[in-house]
Amino acid sequence: MPAGYPEPARVEPVAGDVVAAPPATAPVAVPLTAPAAPPAGRERGRGRVGAPPSNQPTRRVRIVRDRRHGRPAHSSSIDEIRRKLLGSPPDLTMIELAERAGTTVEMARKFWRGMGFPEVPDDVENFNAADVRSLREWTEMLAAERIDEQTFLSLLRAQSFTVDQLAMWQIEAAVDYHERRWGLDDIAARIVVLNSIVRSADFGLDQVEYTWRRRVVALAERIDSEIAQRTQEPDHDVLPLPRALGFVDMVAFTSRARQLGSRGLAELVQGFEFTARDIITANGARVVKTVGDAVLFVADDLLTAAKVSLTMVEAIRANPILLPVRGSLVWGRVVSRSGDIFGPAVNLASRLIDVAPKDTVYMDQSTAALLAKHRLAGHFVQIQQEPVTLQGIGTISPVELRWAEPAAHNDLWLPNQRPARGAPGPSA
Repeated sequence: MPAGYPEPARVEPVAGDVVAAPPATAPVAVPLTAPAAPPAGRERGRGRVGAPPSNQPTRRVRIVRDRRHGRPAHSSSIDEIRRKLLGSPPDLTMIELAERAGTTVEMARKFWRGMGFPEVPDDVENFNAADVRSLREWTEMLAAERIDEQTFLSLLRAQSFTVDQLAMWQIEAAVDYHERRWGLDDIAARIVVLNSIVRSADFGLDQVEYTWRRRVVALAERIDSEIAQRTQEPDHDVLPLPRALGFVDMVAFTSRARQLGSRGLAELVQGFEFTARDIITANGARVVKTVGDAVLFVADDLLTAAKVSLTMVEAIRANPILLPVRGSLVWGRVVSRSGDIFGPAVNLASRLIDVAPKDTVYMDQSTAALLAKHRLAGHFVQIQQEPVTLQGIGTISPVELRWAEPAAHNDLWLPNQRPARGAPGPSA
C-alpha cells in the first residue's frame, strides 16, 4: 500500500452488506473507496461484479439501493461535507464578514469574487469563521505592506483557480475509477464519491500540502540556478526568461473525436496527456499547460527541448491506442504570468505546429541555427523545408528536426521502460 494510505482493518462481510475494497494503487490524491461485489449469489445494480481479491483488506460499506433505478441512494449529507471542510455552518452576511475580518465590504466582495464565486447579496448568510480567518490574514498582509492589492488579487486567483482545477480533476478521476472498477453508471459513481469525501478529506489535504512544499522547493532551486547563470540583467524592454518551448498536438483529433463516445474520447485525451506529461517531466522539461489535444512545455536549454520533442513523437507513434502527433520547437524569450507564458516565441511555436506533418517536429531558422552550434548537434539531422506563410507571423522556412541515429537518445526515459543509466526517472 502506498505511503499515506491509512491501513484499513479487515471486516468480514455480513449478509446483506456490500463490501468495499480500498484501492491498492489509487491514481488520484484522494483515495475514494467504492462498493465491491455483494455476497455470493446476489446481484448488484444492473450486472454482476466480481468479488474483491481475497488478499486485499476489505472495509464494510452499507449502500442503500434506489429500488426504481438500482443505484445507490444519495445518503451523503452536504451539511456534513461543509462541517468537515469548513467548520461551522454559514451564519454571517457579507457585511458581517467584512466587520469581523477588519476590512471594508468592498474588499470582502473583491476577496469573494477573486476566488471565482458568484456575487452574494449583502443580507444572505453565506460565510462562516473559516472565511473570516482567510480574509483577515489577507487583510493583515496588505496592512503590513507585504503585498499590494494587485498582488493580493493575483495570488488569490492563482490559488483558487488551481485548487478548483485540482478538485475537479480528483473528483472526475475518482468517478471514472468507480465506473470502471465496479460497473457503476455516472450517477451512481458520483454518489459513491460524494459519500467518500468526508473520510478522504484529511488524506487529500495532507497530500496537497506535501505537493505544494515539494513544488516550491523545486521552483526555488531552479530560480537560484538560473540567477547564478545570468551574466547581466536584461533590458527592461526585453522579455526576461530565455526558454526553449515546444508544442505537441494530436493529428486529426477533431474527426476522431466525432467517432468516439464519451469514454473513448476521455481515454484518448487522458492517454495522450499522461504520456506527454511523463515524457516531458521525466526528461527534464516542464509542462506549462494542456489545451484539449495539445500540450505546451518549456525547458531551460534547447538541447533538452529538442530531445523531449522527438522522444514524444517517437513514443506516441509506437502506441497504437493514441493518435499520431506533430511538434514545434522554438527558442526565445518569454514572460511568465498566471502560470502561463507569453511572448512572440509562443505565438510562433503555436503557428508552426499547424504546418508540420504528422510524426515530425518543425523549428524556425534561428532555433535551428542555435541548435546547430551545440556540441551535441551531431545527434540530430536538420532538413530544410519549403517556405510557408503563417497566420499573423508571415513567411518563414521551417526546418524539420530528426534523430541522427538511435544511439543519440538511448539515455532518455520512455514509457514502459526502466530509466537508462544516467537518465532521470519520472518526476512530479
